[in-house]
Amino acid sequence: MTKLLQVATRWVETPLRLLFVTCVAYPVVWLWLGIHVRHRERLPSRGPAIIAANHNSHLDILTLLSLFPLLRIPGVQPAAAADYFCKNWLVKWFSVHVIGIIPVVRGQGYDPNAPDPLADCYRALEAGKVLVIFPEGTRGAPEEMAELKAGIWHLAKRFPQVPVIPVYLHGLGKAMPKGTLIPVPFYVKVAVGQPLHGGTDKLDFLRLLREQLMWLQHKVHTPALVDD
Repeated sequence: MTKLLQVATRWVETPLRLLFVTCVAYPVVWLWLGIHVRHRERLPSRGPAIIAANHNSHLDILTLLSLFPLLRIPGVQPAAAADYFCKNWLVKWFSVHVIGIIPVVRGQGYDPNAPDPLADCYRALEAGKVLVIFPEGTRGAPEEMAELKAGIWHLAKRFPQVPVIPVYLHGLGKAMPKGTLIPVPFYVKVAVGQPLHGGTDKLDFLRLLREQLMWLQHKVHTPALVDD
């Protein structure tokens, strides 16, 4: 019975994800909020690839999913906190099979004797998926960027050939800040950066990624230039 349920879940998973993005993500982001995207063409047309974005709101996942063509959605998976999105079986089922998240256990560090919290992210990249990750690890204050955690570096180091594409999201922390349930129509701006690749030095990589995100933060507030 369990195996039959797993097969049935896989069979309906893709249609459910496409329905969710069509009926929820696209309307909320493009119609209710409104959005302007700079350099959308820099988003990967296929994986493996890593999207590294700042994190201020639960709308961040919806917004990033809405940037991809509908038929590319099955190949895009956001990594998200297991303690929040897997708090009970119903929330977990919806989060994993409808939104398509990869649950990541936060706060256990990289103890060699503990299961690797990024193991499912590795498998997603090995399967050619576009992995969405929030390097800050949790939602920060509206329009503020917290310190970047080392998880993104572990991914980039393990897959040095996989591009890490920084994406800055502006406005979502005001549209739906932490602790609220209903989004207000606050206009969203997005800037997509040039791809980075993982090096061997953790601090250098995290510094470079943060600098790229800060530069994109600046760009969303300035007029577009011809050589932008």
